[in-house]
Amino acid sequence: MIKEIEKQAASGYMALTVLFGVLISDIYFGFYAGAVNNAGAIHWLVSVILLVAVVIGLAGLFVVNPNEARVLQLFGDYVGTVKQPGLRYANPFYSKRKVSVRVRNFETGKMKVNDKIGTPVEIAAVVVWRVVDTAEVLFEVDDFKEYVHVQSESAVRTLATNYPYDEHEEGEASLSGSLNEIADKLRSQIQERLDRAGVEVTEARISHLAYAPEIANAMLQRQQASAIIAARRKLVEGAVGMVEMALEMLAKQNVVELDEEKKAALVSNLLVVLTSDRGTQPVVNTGDSAPSPRRTAT
Repeated sequence: MIKEIEKQAASGYMALTVLFGVLISDIYFGFYAGAVNNAGAIHWLVSVILLVAVVIGLAGLFVVNPNEARVLQLFGDYVGTVKQPGLRYANPFYSKRKVSVRVRNFETGKMKVNDKIGTPVEIAAVVVWRVVDTAEVLFEVDDFKEYVHVQSESAVRTLATNYPYDEHEEGEASLSGSLNEIADKLRSQIQERLDRAGVEVTEARISHLAYAPEIANAMLQRQQASAIIAARRKLVEGAVGMVEMALEMLAKQNVVELDEEKKAALVSNLLVVLTSDRGTQPVVNTGDSAPSPRRTAT
């Protein structure tokens, strides 16, 4: 693999000053003085050669912008990379390819894939990346931008097949529930694919996640049913705790003495009141069998 070699380039301002001085001297002493003194052919030849050398030397000047690099090559051979910003000077025969090292980002297209349990989902991700090795991005892959896009989409597809859309078991990682874990896993998978391309992935996260349209309605009903069951479970847990607390307080404060049958009736009435999803109306029982009012749902 070709690794980046950082090269120190000379100041372009100093080189420009020298070239400009040579040009002025050549014009004055070569052409002007030669014309006045009727100089010979050799004098004129030297003046022309100096002028050509100055023109060629100007080709060695180049500008490096902030967060930019210039990759230098000499007849196909990699020489080094200049990263110091400003006006720089190098061998005029070097080719100087510009490579941006700024932070970039892109969003993958929405892809339809099957999750871990085979449910079709739509998924897309945002990837933030930057070039860290200019030699690798130019010489190890053909088109590094296209390479980043294709490998990122491949990593997103692979990730989606390794996790379910929803959490089906307690503590199970899922695409919709474990956002931080999924983001870290996605970033590491993309980075593994881009190591040889001289690219560093700074962030990767899911930007779109949904069930495929053909099953969206059915899965919405499933989610609603799961939410209702979870809410009912929580309601029952709270109601049982309140009933237990009520019995303990009645026994502790000796408000009324209850046998097992009356306790069962009291528990039944309290659970009906506490777990009903509608308002309740009291029905007063004047008989001796019930120690407390009973409520029925309307």
